[in-house]
Amino acid sequence: MHKSPRNLLLFISVLFGGLVSEAQPAPTPKEDNLPTDYLSKAFHQGRRDALRAAMPDSSVVVVFAYPTRNFSNDVDYLYHQNPDMYYFSGYKEPNSMLLIFKEAQVDSMGNTFKEVLYVQQRNPRAEQWTGKRLGVEGAKEKLGFTTVYNGEEFTKLAIDFSKFRKIIYDKFPADVANSPEKADLFDLMAQFKAKSKFPSMLTQQYRFDSRLYNKLTAELREIKTPEELDLLRKAIEISCQGQNEVMKTVRPDMSELEIQGLHEYVHKRYGAEEVGYGSIVGAGENGCILHYMENAKTKVGTTMLLMDVGAEYHGYTADVTRTVPVDGKFSAEERAIYQIVYDAQEAAFKTLKNGSRWVEANNAAASVISEGLIKLGIIKNKTEYGKYYPHGLGHHIGLDVHDRGTYDKLKKDMVITIEPGIYIPEGSDCDKKWWSIAVRIEDDLLITENGYELLSHFAPRKIEDIEKMISQKSVLDNYKLPPLESGKKKGF
Repeated sequence: MHKSPRNLLLFISVLFGGLVSEAQPAPTPKEDNLPTDYLSKAFHQGRRDALRAAMPDSSVVVVFAYPTRNFSNDVDYLYHQNPDMYYFSGYKEPNSMLLIFKEAQVDSMGNTFKEVLYVQQRNPRAEQWTGKRLGVEGAKEKLGFTTVYNGEEFTKLAIDFSKFRKIIYDKFPADVANSPEKADLFDLMAQFKAKSKFPSMLTQQYRFDSRLYNKLTAELREIKTPEELDLLRKAIEISCQGQNEVMKTVRPDMSELEIQGLHEYVHKRYGAEEVGYGSIVGAGENGCILHYMENAKTKVGTTMLLMDVGAEYHGYTADVTRTVPVDGKFSAEERAIYQIVYDAQEAAFKTLKNGSRWVEANNAAASVISEGLIKLGIIKNKTEYGKYYPHGLGHHIGLDVHDRGTYDKLKKDMVITIEPGIYIPEGSDCDKKWWSIAVRIEDDLLITENGYELLSHFAPRKIEDIEKMISQKSVLDNYKLPPLESGKKKGF
């Protein structure tokens, strides 16, 4: 990797960006050999229209991009856009802001508009280091907006925010750095607060409404459109294929980190850009840590292996968990715990349909788990099951792994997870033979009018099917790497 003098680069870019742009216009970004199944600009326009239809009269919605985050010194993390900004605009770059108005507005030239997108300005010097920018014209062409400005032009917007009955906003991104670049996210937020006379939390006014923002966006994003379902199906199938190939490859001498790498290699081989969350690969006792992400155990041994790994495809993430015996066969104790979790999941599945309630599925799963643990002598009464099943049953998935949505009634075209689990850490108040057994089975489902579609059916769930999958051989099992020699001392 070439190291860039980050602060100096930004200073030069800001100082000379305008001169460079005049002398040598930045080239239009090329799209050779890129996927063609991204969300369409018609999708994003449709989401803005749907939001506008739900907004109250005399209101405006404001959405900011997420900030960039520093990884180390002059290197940033790979940028991840605010899912709401992407959902409503398709814009993937930082330092941007979207305004959506309920009623048409008129600018100083007499032009009418219902939405304005502010983008980061084209800058050839900066783009050489951090990638091509769409700019104003690119956003119009690629995203379908008619009213687009560079961020530094926001102060010129002839809009009196005091006239709106509602200014609907999400919580502002925290810890936003003020870079030398003009109209960065820090500047846009400060200018918006000044222009709208945004109050402090101690003097919050009724018309500045973040709760309404959460309600409106949750009600939209919880129902998936056909375009979204296409991407979710792809992400889920990719995740399942990762589970399958790892089952066929796993060996006791593998490390948790190696197994994580195999999952993510399969994801990328199928075109998934990222994982939707930190991969969880926990062997034995580590599986009892719900969000274990160190994946540091150097040999998984012959224990149970819990793998909660989801591919992110074009922004949409799966969330699939499988728990398998590394040596290929469930022990009697492992089999008993696994079967309870499987039966709890099946019981929850039976409640799912358009109009059913989350609590019905929760109660069905909890009842099976509590009765099963009592039967095995692990707990004495039903009130104790929470010690070994400490989390909720499921959640929405989509642009976030815990996607925006409501948790009352299930509705047609929601995509949710169902993920019961039992975790018995070492030292638990039960027979030692149960210690360090952790089982979670997590699947992704589409709610239909009269039931559900199991989207993650590609990866086995039943005990006998898992054992059969492990007995197979994967193409990944053929890889061999030479031993490292860096630890050897060399003479001179």
